[in-house]
Amino acid sequence: MLDKKNFYINGVWVKPNSSEEIKVIDPATEQNCAVITLGNKADVDLAVSAAKDAYESWAFSSKDERIGLLEKLYENYKKRWADIAEAITLEMGAPKDFATKLQAGTGASHIKSFIRYLKNFEFERPLGEHAPNQRLIYEPKGVCALITPWNWPMNQVCLKVMPAIASGCTMVLKPSELAPLSSMILAEIIDEVKFPKGLFNLVNGDGATTGDALTSHPDINMISFTGSTRAGALISQNAARDFKRVSLELGGKGANIIFKDADPEAIERGALRCFRNSGQSCNAPTRMLVEKSMYDEAIERLKKYTESFEVGDPKKEGEHIGPVISETQYNKIQTLIQKGIDEGAKLVAGGTGKPEGLDKGYFVKPTVFADVNNDMEVARTEIFGPVLSVIPFETEEDAIKIANDTAYGLTNYIQTQDSKKVQRVARKLRSGMVDVNGAGIAVDAPFGGFKHSGIGREAGEHGLEEFLEVKAVGGWS
Repeated sequence: MLDKKNFYINGVWVKPNSSEEIKVIDPATEQNCAVITLGNKADVDLAVSAAKDAYESWAFSSKDERIGLLEKLYENYKKRWADIAEAITLEMGAPKDFATKLQAGTGASHIKSFIRYLKNFEFERPLGEHAPNQRLIYEPKGVCALITPWNWPMNQVCLKVMPAIASGCTMVLKPSELAPLSSMILAEIIDEVKFPKGLFNLVNGDGATTGDALTSHPDINMISFTGSTRAGALISQNAARDFKRVSLELGGKGANIIFKDADPEAIERGALRCFRNSGQSCNAPTRMLVEKSMYDEAIERLKKYTESFEVGDPKKEGEHIGPVISETQYNKIQTLIQKGIDEGAKLVAGGTGKPEGLDKGYFVKPTVFADVNNDMEVARTEIFGPVLSVIPFETEEDAIKIANDTAYGLTNYIQTQDSKKVQRVARKLRSGMVDVNGAGIAVDAPFGGFKHSGIGREAGEHGLEEFLEVKAVGGWS
């Protein structure tokens, strides 16, 4: 079992003040794989103090210095790529190939992307030709609390840490206590690169103690959080007391609208996108809206596809899915699958219990419900497991109404060969992102949502600007 009890504070690995420890569980085996410490208020105070001291100089560092350090970080990240992927497989059950290509790969992509945007970003610029003596100055927001989830650990950590560094902010990172190991490798890489002491700090812990101490700390200027809508609301309350800046990337219940002229792979592609990462993605298309004229065909195809979909050991190679993160999450998914059955949705494939031959580990059967209506809990609740709800619709307007009838607004999906229909529907969907015909969302496109899906945007130039305040100066010469 790995000993990962120390924290990274002020440029060194330190023994925590707290003595409270928890085990990190390998979700594929249900066995302990590491032990970490849950940071207390004293640990948070030390980390925030280090970040506050470092801010005094880092905030005024040159763009060239930041670029140079991030480029070294990128080179070292590539050297540790396999270690990061292995840690993600161990801590959250992402299959080996998926962890290597996508989980670790997205982290690398974001580092590279933020370097590119930093090189081109103008931190001081004129307001416009009409006002030659008016200047805009983009300044770092300050000391940041970065709180990240377990489902895409490196993706979400790099979406916060890299723009914070690029903007001139300093930070305290609290990764999920369920999946902290890959983040600790990133801390090792940052240490190897020799960033200024105190710029980046890592304190492990839970939300109730460590997260609360961070988000209520008077010297924290900005909170960037990814996680549940419930936790996002609590963090917002803490932030509101002293007007901390807040960026929240929260839940989703994406609709995938399948029109009758969709391409031949649209049904199966939609199911794969729902099941991928064991359904543990906030932007997964978990509601499939199918035009009635092809509804029966779609259900038959989904049944065949899902029944052949492989679930298995994440340590082996292949395109299968692994377990969900924890026993708590497994039990929640089982309860919601049973709720779908009890509400009268038609179980097409999957169901409760573990897949055949997988008695150990938090494995979930890929599940499809047909004849769902949008009032059922399986259509309204973010299940965060490989569970797809299929809803028929009559007209384009009907599909848009069903898609928008949700508390969330992160990502919606459209499948049609009619480009004018794409444009009409995309404009009317109330979501921060719309994916058409499997095109995907670019790594540097603004990532975030409407309504209960959060506040702010991550990735690319918009993600960099989240960590910047704008100052207007009149009379500049």
